Amino acid sequence: MPSVVGIDGCRVGWVVVTVPLHEAVPLSGRDTSEAASAAVRVVTDLSEVVADLQASRTTAGTIDIPIGLPGRDPRAVDIEARKRLGPRRSSVFPAPVRPVLAAGTYDEACAISRGVCGRGISQQLFNIVPKIREVDDLQSPALQQRFVEMHPELSFTELAGAPMQFHKSTTEGRAERLLALRTVFRDIDTVCGARWRGTRPDDVLDAFVGAWTARRFAAGAHLQLGGALDETGLRMEMIA
Repeated sequence: MPSVVGIDGCRVGWVVVTVPLHEAVPLSGRDTSEAASAAVRVVTDLSEVVADLQASRTTAGTIDIPIGLPGRDPRAVDIEARKRLGPRRSSVFPAPVRPVLAAGTYDEACAISRGVCGRGISQQLFNIVPKIREVDDLQSPALQQRFVEMHPELSFTELAGAPMQFHKSTTEGRAERLLALRTVFRDIDTVCGARWRGTRPDDVLDAFVGAWTARRFAAGAHLQLGGALDETGLRMEMIA
């Protein structure tokens, strides 16, 4: 059955939210007439998810990981996203330069980054380098027609009409994100009430808004920021 997926990283791998395309997911949070259902699973790697995208069993997928890495200068899309997010701007990490993917330690990653662009990287960014590497190894310009980068805070801004007021890890932040998602997923409270091994509540919410974004992308009703090509031919863009 044709479907779309939203993917977010978690401690044990990836949270994947799947929405069947036969369900008409509202493309904005202002249309509450037909909220959709969704399925959640946790996977340790992306190989099966990507195989489904490559074989067109899955129509489109979004993931909260940088796709397309800069050679030296910061990605224009990261700068644009931070401008749009206002109080949530700090949630957008600058993507590392591609040579950083070869680093095995934080000190090595900082040394490589400083040698290429004159700046180190944060420990928080280094912690997701293995996930960036995993996606980069699987991605290609052809696959990027179906499998694209999103940023949850940018997508929540599009869904709610304004940036979220509170950090996603707080009680208030979870509540306002659930409020936005209720307009497009009828069973969001039931699904998010379950416990998913190796995940935090915000991982699941981010994957849900990724699935909503994937539906918009499949319908051609999305927002695109950026689009410049990196040295491998990947677009450095965000979809929301």
